[in-house]
Amino acid sequence: MGKKELRYATKVSLDKPASEQPYLHNRWHPDIPFSGTIKNNEVVKIECVDWTGGAIKDNDSADDVANLDMTGLHYLSGPFEIETAEPGDVLVVEIQDVQPLQDSPWGFTGVFTKENGGGFLDEIYPKAAKAIWDFEGIFCSSRHIPGVRFAGLIHPGILGCAPSAEVLATWNKREQELIDSCVHMNRTVAQPPNSKNVHAGSASDELKERVGKEGARTIPGRPEHGGNCDIKNLSRGSQVFLPVHIKGAGFSVGDLHFSQGDGEISFCGAIEMAGVITIKFTVMKNGMEQLGMKSPIYIPGPVEPHFGPGRYIYFEGFSVDENGKQHYLDATVAYRQTCLRVIEYLRRYGYNDYQIYLLLSCAPIQGHIAGLVDIPNSCTTIGLPMDIFEFDISPHVPAEKRDLGSCAFAST
Repeated sequence: MGKKELRYATKVSLDKPASEQPYLHNRWHPDIPFSGTIKNNEVVKIECVDWTGGAIKDNDSADDVANLDMTGLHYLSGPFEIETAEPGDVLVVEIQDVQPLQDSPWGFTGVFTKENGGGFLDEIYPKAAKAIWDFEGIFCSSRHIPGVRFAGLIHPGILGCAPSAEVLATWNKREQELIDSCVHMNRTVAQPPNSKNVHAGSASDELKERVGKEGARTIPGRPEHGGNCDIKNLSRGSQVFLPVHIKGAGFSVGDLHFSQGDGEISFCGAIEMAGVITIKFTVMKNGMEQLGMKSPIYIPGPVEPHFGPGRYIYFEGFSVDENGKQHYLDATVAYRQTCLRVIEYLRRYGYNDYQIYLLLSCAPIQGHIAGLVDIPNSCTTIGLPMDIFEFDISPHVPAEKRDLGSCAFAST
């Protein structure tokens, strides 16, 4: 007797605007209508558009990245009602498979302008740029970053359950307090609720208006539910334990990545794609109390790219910024410096800085905190796998400068 074919909990269209698809949404709010029901212990397939809803195109211009309206992002599939799930439970999400949509075998990595989303290195690299990646089975390569090919560790950037009204109010209060306290910084430190381009699935106009006024943006991950954590190891075989705050859980998923480096430093830094994820859902009754849970936990799966012993180059960074200013145990400054050391190293082979910035965002680099206690300098490291390159980048071989083209840039 043949195995029963898995049910699709949601299918998406690549030809219809994401804002018109009733099984998608782009805000967190407890009252967004469920897009479907999934049984406890059921395995289903869920299709997802890319996080921009198809706004970024397979071409050689980054104008679409430069002009992207950030108020409409991310587009998530859901929310789904999980039968028997109640507040205080834990939803166990087992990721069984993640694949690109058959009709969309490509993805993109982008650098956003400093004024429109920015990125980890936006003070140094403020322009919009883009790289398109073509998928070849488990491998990917890019005409915009030639000389590189690697296997993808495919995963969702966003997994989470809907907040309760109380949790949502907590998010909005503390993030507004941060905004108010950081006006002197002259940069966006958090995104408050915004009614522009809000999409709330099949919500009525009245409810949609309320979601716009109250709903939390999907941009950051948050401790109470996970959300946009961009953890590259949440791939096939992983189990994620998510707190449940409303009856039915209100689970949503999206922002699928073909590959990502630790930190996703360029903001749109993974290889973003439309795809389908296969998930088994299990409800752990009273799980939050049982686990003493204040934020999600996960068990990684057995699937990841493997490079042989000695096949990484590790770069170090410290809490001394590019202007020579000493910071106190600042791991953010240290990791930024680590990224710059890699950029300087790879520049010698003929890549431009934006190509390397994009590559560090999406290739399977290993980012680590090495030390946080040796005052005044935190130390962070990045392990760059040498075998993703088609030429030898090991330190003992003199660098040969090549013609390695360019990534796509915006026209203005």
